[in-house]
Amino acid sequence: MSSVAIESGIMFVVDNVLISDDLVEAAFCCNLGACHGACCVQGASGAPLTPDEREEVEKALPIVRHRLRPEALEVIDKKGAWEDLGNEYYATTCVGEAECVFVRYDGPVAKCSIQEAYHEGKTTFEKPISCHLYPIRVQPLGEYEALNYEQIDICKPAIKYGKRNGVGLAEFLKGPLVRKYGKGWYDQFMIMVRDRREHLRSDPKNAGRR
Repeated sequence: MSSVAIESGIMFVVDNVLISDDLVEAAFCCNLGACHGACCVQGASGAPLTPDEREEVEKALPIVRHRLRPEALEVIDKKGAWEDLGNEYYATTCVGEAECVFVRYDGPVAKCSIQEAYHEGKTTFEKPISCHLYPIRVQPLGEYEALNYEQIDICKPAIKYGKRNGVGLAEFLKGPLVRKYGKGWYDQFMIMVRDRREHLRSDPKNAGRR
């Protein structure tokens, strides 16, 4: 497995995946008690889906249908569980502008009904990989992919929680990164992450950022 550090110090690459230093440096650990699962109900669309995930969502629907809210079922019955937004971009449908139809509420907390069914052993599909990787977004760049850390206000509690518990974003997202790229890739990625962290800590130009 090849790994090359990019001299600019802004990104590095593991195989054909570019990783930003923002991801390397970030502390992050989801705190549902503080954010209430806001990423499931806010945004420009529903959860982005790969072409293959459209079928997985269709298979999961009858398994989780009884968990869904009446307004979500109304949307699904009219529009389906996913929609084509053009340019090969697919996403789950929404209640309103951005509330994923697969959300169910546990008190004030939005939870993924598909992920709950997965943890109960009722489906082999955990959730869309875009959701699993969040707050990382995958950007295709020709023969490469770029992993970018999307920093938004709703995730500020996760940053504080990660700092308090000493959890980095790279470590927190081990599961979804292994799911997408494999364990060998993740192991090599973490070697590069540790090298980049050491470099950034020792670089005088970053003294004001620490």
